[in-house]
Amino acid sequence: MSLGKMQTTIAICTRAKTIDADGFPSYTETTLATVRAYMEEKNMSEKWRSSSVFSEADVLFRFRFIPNLTLTTANYIKIGTDRFDITSVENVRQRKMYYEVLAKHMEESDG
Repeated sequence: MSLGKMQTTIAICTRAKTIDADGFPSYTETTLATVRAYMEEKNMSEKWRSSSVFSEADVLFRFRFIPNLTLTTANYIKIGTDRFDITSVENVRQRKMYYEVLAKHMEESDG
Protein backbone atom coordinates (compact mmCIF):
# COMPACT_ATOMS: atom_id res chain seq x y z
CA MET A 1 0.00 0.00 0.00
CA SER A 2 1.64 3.20 -1.13
CA LEU A 3 1.43 6.47 0.76
CA GLY A 4 -0.30 8.00 -2.27
CA LYS A 5 -3.41 5.91 -1.58
CA MET A 6 -3.47 6.74 2.13
CA GLN A 7 -5.10 10.13 1.79
CA THR A 8 -7.47 10.17 4.77
CA THR A 9 -6.25 11.24 8.20
CA ILE A 10 -7.99 9.22 10.92
CA ALA A 11 -7.86 9.23 14.70
CA ILE A 12 -8.05 5.95 16.57
CA CYS A 13 -9.88 6.65 19.81
CA THR A 14 -11.14 4.96 22.93
CA ARG A 15 -13.89 6.03 25.33
CA ALA A 16 -13.66 5.64 29.10
CA LYS A 17 -16.42 6.06 31.67
CA THR A 18 -15.57 7.98 34.84
CA ILE A 19 -17.68 8.85 37.85
CA ASP A 20 -17.54 12.42 39.14
CA ALA A 21 -17.67 13.51 42.79
CA ASP A 22 -21.49 13.60 42.77
CA GLY A 23 -21.72 10.05 41.40
CA PHE A 24 -22.75 10.95 37.86
CA PRO A 25 -21.05 9.18 34.96
CA SER A 26 -19.14 11.11 32.36
CA TYR A 27 -17.25 9.90 29.34
CA THR A 28 -13.77 10.91 28.28
CA GLU A 29 -12.42 10.34 24.79
CA THR A 30 -8.75 9.53 24.38
CA THR A 31 -7.00 9.61 21.02
CA LEU A 32 -4.58 6.68 20.85
CA ALA A 33 -3.07 7.49 17.45
CA THR A 34 -3.55 9.74 14.44
CA VAL A 35 -2.53 8.13 11.15
CA ARG A 36 -3.08 8.31 7.40
CA ALA A 37 -5.29 5.58 5.99
CA TYR A 38 -6.84 4.25 2.81
CA MET A 39 -10.63 4.45 3.11
CA GLU A 40 -13.09 2.56 0.92
CA GLU A 41 -16.86 2.95 1.11
CA LYS A 42 -19.01 -0.15 0.72
CA ASN A 43 -19.86 -1.16 -2.81
CA MET A 44 -20.81 -4.39 -4.54
CA SER A 45 -17.26 -5.52 -5.32
CA GLU A 46 -16.23 -9.13 -4.82
CA LYS A 47 -14.36 -8.17 -1.65
CA TRP A 48 -17.52 -6.88 0.03
CA ARG A 49 -19.80 -9.67 -1.22
CA SER A 50 -17.55 -12.37 0.23
CA SER A 51 -17.13 -10.61 3.57
CA SER A 52 -18.82 -12.28 6.53
CA VAL A 53 -19.64 -8.92 8.12
CA PHE A 54 -20.97 -7.44 4.89
CA SER A 55 -24.41 -6.67 6.30
CA GLU A 56 -23.01 -4.63 9.20
CA ALA A 57 -19.80 -2.94 8.06
CA ASP A 58 -19.93 -0.18 5.46
CA VAL A 59 -16.36 1.19 5.42
CA LEU A 60 -12.96 -0.43 4.99
CA PHE A 61 -9.80 1.20 6.37
CA ARG A 62 -6.22 0.12 5.68
CA PHE A 63 -3.31 1.70 7.50
CA ARG A 64 0.17 0.86 8.67
CA PHE A 65 0.74 -1.29 11.74
CA ILE A 66 1.24 0.71 14.94
CA PRO A 67 3.72 -0.86 17.40
CA ASN A 68 2.68 -1.01 21.06
CA LEU A 69 -0.99 -0.41 20.21
CA THR A 70 -3.57 -3.12 20.69
CA LEU A 71 -6.39 -2.33 18.30
CA THR A 72 -9.71 -4.00 19.18
CA THR A 73 -13.40 -3.66 18.46
CA ALA A 74 -13.69 -1.59 21.65
CA ASN A 75 -11.91 1.26 19.86
CA TYR A 76 -13.41 3.50 17.19
CA ILE A 77 -12.22 5.70 14.36
CA LYS A 78 -12.94 9.42 13.99
CA ILE A 79 -12.66 11.52 10.86
CA GLY A 80 -13.57 15.08 11.77
CA THR A 81 -16.95 14.75 13.46
CA ASP A 82 -17.78 11.37 11.89
CA ARG A 83 -17.45 8.27 14.06
CA PHE A 84 -16.93 4.71 12.85
CA ASP A 85 -17.36 1.78 15.25
CA ILE A 86 -14.87 -0.98 14.53
CA THR A 87 -16.48 -4.28 13.57
CA SER A 88 -13.39 -6.29 12.64
CA VAL A 89 -9.61 -5.86 12.93
CA GLU A 90 -7.13 -7.91 10.93
CA ASN A 91 -3.34 -7.81 10.95
CA VAL A 92 -2.85 -8.46 7.22
CA ARG A 93 -1.04 -11.79 6.72
CA GLN A 94 0.17 -11.62 10.35
CA ARG A 95 3.23 -9.71 9.17
CA LYS A 96 2.80 -6.62 11.39
CA MET A 97 2.85 -4.29 8.42
CA TYR A 98 -0.80 -3.24 7.88
CA TYR A 99 -4.15 -3.30 9.63
CA GLU A 100 -7.34 -3.91 7.71
CA VAL A 101 -10.33 -2.62 9.66
CA LEU A 102 -14.01 -3.01 8.81
CA ALA A 103 -16.19 -0.41 10.47
CA LYS A 104 -19.75 0.86 10.67
CA HIS A 105 -20.59 4.56 10.32
CA MET A 106 -22.43 5.76 13.43
CA GLU A 107 -25.03 8.50 13.14
CA GLU A 108 -25.05 11.18 15.81
CA SER A 109 -28.26 11.45 17.81
CA ASP A 110 -29.85 14.74 18.82
CA GLY A 111 -29.80 14.11 22.40
